[in-house]
Formats: sequence, structure tokens, C-alpha cells
Amino acid sequence: MEYRKVGKWGLKISEVSLGTWLTFGNQLDLKSTREVVRYAVSNGINFIDTAEAYANGIAESMLGMILKEYRREDLVISTKIFWGGDGPNDKGLSRKHLLEGTWNSLKRLQLDYVDILYCHRPDPEVPMEEVVWTMDQIVRSGLAFYWGTSEWSAEEIERAHQVAKELNCIPPVVEQPQYNLIFKDRVEKEYAPLYEKYGMGLTTWSPLASGVLTGKYLEGIPQGSRLDRWPWLKQVMEERGIFGEETTNKIKRLKQIADDLGVTMSQLSIAWCLKNPHVSSVILGVSSLEQLKENIKAVEVKDKITDEIYKELSSLF
Repeated sequence: MEYRKVGKWGLKISEVSLGTWLTFGNQLDLKSTREVVRYAVSNGINFIDTAEAYANGIAESMLGMILKEYRREDLVISTKIFWGGDGPNDKGLSRKHLLEGTWNSLKRLQLDYVDILYCHRPDPEVPMEEVVWTMDQIVRSGLAFYWGTSEWSAEEIERAHQVAKELNCIPPVVEQPQYNLIFKDRVEKEYAPLYEKYGMGLTTWSPLASGVLTGKYLEGIPQGSRLDRWPWLKQVMEERGIFGEETTNKIKRLKQIADDLGVTMSQLSIAWCLKNPHVSSVILGVSSLEQLKENIKAVEVKDKITDEIYKELSSLF
């Protein structure tokens, strides 16, 4: 397992990490979750990501019960604030919700602090000065060591840095975007000027495009699969043309390349993400211990991806 710095900053996190969206509290019960976390940590994963919104807080609560088994200093824990409830002040990035959401997340996690706290989405209803000022206070008070953004535009991240400089505040150091063979323009094009300018790191999610890159949807949608369980996710994929003939043919070519290398499509897709030097960690969203055992082997596969293979994979979609 390689440990990468978060951008130019001092924090080091495992190149693959464990996510909790749609799994902890939904597909995995406490016993299964504990097994997954134990296997992850024993195999070198030190970074676990969650959010106040995941399973309406249950993911954080389950993780909090499990983290007692470990020395806090050995782990990097992150959570995200935006969707905390149904009340008018229970969502968004107001000073009120950022602070209350953070306090509530820490209670569920049974922690004094998280290593990274993300603003889970941008909030056009809140002035950037309020967001940056509050995140600065959260970091300076020791509730989090670093703060970042998730699915913000490059323009919004740029604005946050400008405001941080104007107010002498701590700026965001990391972005958490979707990144995979299919959805990659934001990471590779839109954010390109930000890496060197601000030393920004990336903790990327959905390396398998909700399972599309595993090949399991080539013959339809299996019962119990992610797109079967969450129709809204299936609709998003359909709107993006994921199930068209052209995409299907490209996924079949991906399978050919994986077969030639003697690896799975999942391992190859994750390893491709790891080849990007700006990626600090690829977050794995596994629904079973067996899936984690397969996907974590991507760290061994990345060295099999030659420049020629990388170019073909990158141009495939």
C-alpha cells in the first residue's frame, strides 16, 4: 500500500480508502461493517470517509462504534457536512449548520476531531465569506485538521481561496469529486490549473461508475445491484447514455484489456484512477468483504498499466 500526501500538504493517506455511501447502514449491517473495516485496516488502508447524510447519520454511528478498536492516530477519518435534516437550518453551509452539523457528526463518530471536514456541496445561498470563515474557525478550534470541498466547480474553489487570502483564513486543501474512466473531464480539465497553483489534493469517489465498469450491467440490471436498489441512480445513468450500444461496446473492450492482463475489470478501472498523480486516494464503496478483497488488489495492478494501455483506456470513453 502506498501512502500519498494530500496534494502538497503533510497529511498522508492510503492510495485506496474505504467509503461508506450506500453501504454502511444500507447494504451492510454492523457485523459486516466491522469485518470490512478490520480487513481494510489490516491491509494498509488508513483513510475512511463518511458523511452526515449517509444513511441519515447511521453510517457515522456505525463507524463510531467500530473505531474504538483502533488507535486514533493510526487512522485518517473524514466526514462531510451539507444534508443534516429537513429543517430550514439543517442543510447547507450556513455558519449555524456547519458548526451544529460538525458537532453532531463528532458525537455520532464518538471522536474529538476528524482529520478532514468537507463542504459536501457548494451552497449558492450562503456568502463565500461565511463558509470560509466558519471552516477556518472549525480547523483552528481543533474539530478538524484540514477542510475541503466536494463536487465544487473550479470557479467556486478559486473563489474560496481568494476569500481565504483576503480574510487571512485557512484555505481548502482537498476536493472530493467523482472520477472514473467515464466521468473524468472535471478532474483532468476543469481542475487542471488548481493543482500547481494551490497544491490541491483529490480523494475521488465512484471509480467503478456505480458498478457500470465492472461489466455486471452488460446483460441487464441484476436484482439487488446498486442500480436496482436505487432507481434514482439508474435514472442518472440512463440520462447520461450509459446503457447505449456505444458505451456497451467500450465496456466490452475494457473487459478484453482486463482479461489480457489477467485482472478483473474492477481492479483495472481502479488502477487507472491511481495512475493519475493528482489523486491522493481512490475511495472504494464496497457492499461486501469479498468485493473489498477484490478491489484492494488494484494497488498491485497499477504497475501492469503501461503507457500504451493507459492511453487506450483514457481514450476509450
